[in-house]
Amino acid sequence: MIDLHSHTTASDGTFSPAQLVEEARRVGLRILGITDHDTFSGYDQAVPLARQAGLELVCGIELSTKLHAHSVHLLGYFLNDLDPGLMAFREWIRDLQQSRRERNVRLVARLRELGLDITMEEAEARGGGMTGRPHFARLLVEKGYVSNMQQAFDDFLDESAKGYVTRREPRFAEAAQRIRQAGGIASLAHPIRLREDLAGVLPQLCADGLSAIEVYHSDHSPAQTELYLKLAAQNRLMVTGGSDFHGAAKPEIQLGTGRDNNLHVPEDLVARLCPPNA
Repeated sequence: MIDLHSHTTASDGTFSPAQLVEEARRVGLRILGITDHDTFSGYDQAVPLARQAGLELVCGIELSTKLHAHSVHLLGYFLNDLDPGLMAFREWIRDLQQSRRERNVRLVARLRELGLDITMEEAEARGGGMTGRPHFARLLVEKGYVSNMQQAFDDFLDESAKGYVTRREPRFAEAAQRIRQAGGIASLAHPIRLREDLAGVLPQLCADGLSAIEVYHSDHSPAQTELYLKLAAQNRLMVTGGSDFHGAAKPEIQLGTGRDNNLHVPEDLVARLCPPNA
């Protein structure tokens, strides 16, 4: 069993790298991809643990990028984590991490303007590694300002919500090219969430450096999966897939099997991945 999309406490998951590796072993995963937001910290911590567990680990990351004024998530996979180009990419990621921290400062200020008693220390205490909007959402739920995580985003944190503040996100094309220059595969994450017509925009995304589509995902119906497979073939793109596991933050999604056992990543998927020339 294969799962190439998971998160740890290094970003917005609730399983530590050690706990994620143990969960992968428990459910019978053969290959695990760790794709934390804007950081390789969770993957780095998991490497020796996965080796001890006999688990093949794939180095990954999930980036928030800008496409036509909207945020689009892009997965980067690095099958050779010793590629010299990855060092420069890691340095670029550290710059993105700083922009996230600066955004968080402005987000706290904005929420306080709206009358919410929120502090940076409280959010960071829930963030563990890389503090992001899901940690603020959890805090809003705990303090009773909203009834659930979805309401926190709808009312305060989503792009169209009153508490939203922007942060510097790289353009889609820049992020895709940087992934490729580092020897990686740039895959469009959960295409069901794209705000544009995927078939119409794919030629542009391919020209911008897209390498693959995340065809298999917990949010995708069988019909959507078939559509994305067809679009991948038509545009000569590779295919990736994973549950988008976050632990208790998304309790309905299980590692390896997705939502109600709807995830079935082909066993030969990783073997068919090949980093394109930069």
